[in-house]
Amino acid sequence: MSTLDPDLNACLQSTDFLDFEHPAVQAFVAEHVEDAMTHAQKRDALYIAVRDGFRYDPYILDFRPTGLKASDLILREREAGYCVEKAVLYAAALRAVGIPSRLFFGDVKNHIAVDKLVQILGTDRLVFHGGTEVWNGTKWVKATPAFNKELCNRFGVPALEFDGVHDSMFQAYDTSGARFMEYLKDYGTFEDMPFDLYLDTLEEVYGLQGLRGTVLNLREFPMGKA
Repeated sequence: MSTLDPDLNACLQSTDFLDFEHPAVQAFVAEHVEDAMTHAQKRDALYIAVRDGFRYDPYILDFRPTGLKASDLILREREAGYCVEKAVLYAAALRAVGIPSRLFFGDVKNHIAVDKLVQILGTDRLVFHGGTEVWNGTKWVKATPAFNKELCNRFGVPALEFDGVHDSMFQAYDTSGARFMEYLKDYGTFEDMPFDLYLDTLEEVYGLQGLRGTVLNLREFPMGKA
């Protein structure tokens, strides 16, 4: 029987979305970590694997329950995902190696933004951006593996690093000192993907209806009419 605090033990379990027992997730973890590694080394290796192994693509949004499983991001062919998908995969991979993890979400304002995305949505407020909280043995620490290094280089911001001690949040400023990202709202933390709350929030804020069970390609929307 686990001697962990019950709340921590819950953050080690396989769930509907953090399905780390799936063979695809097990293979992903085995590819990037070795048994001889410390927990900290496994944590760091998996962070880089998720951050840079999957391009950040906020234009194709999979709103099927199966599409938000950690295993699905690995199995799809395009090797890309948006922040929620990447946070789910990182959390699942951490649990696979015995590191408690959970998800956190917040609204952000993107001051530079991907211009086309802002024009499509009609706002620079991006809701329900996802990240992963990691238990480092004494406290919870935030990690944000969403933006791959290549994308960061393109926008002139340093790629987010994660040391397991300090919160790693979206970059507030770019390398020139200009405002880049700003957190506006905190939805709290969750042991599993809060699927209904996530979709309800997107439908309310963006005026989109019937998202459940769909795959939304924002590139197909006219500007400002999502």
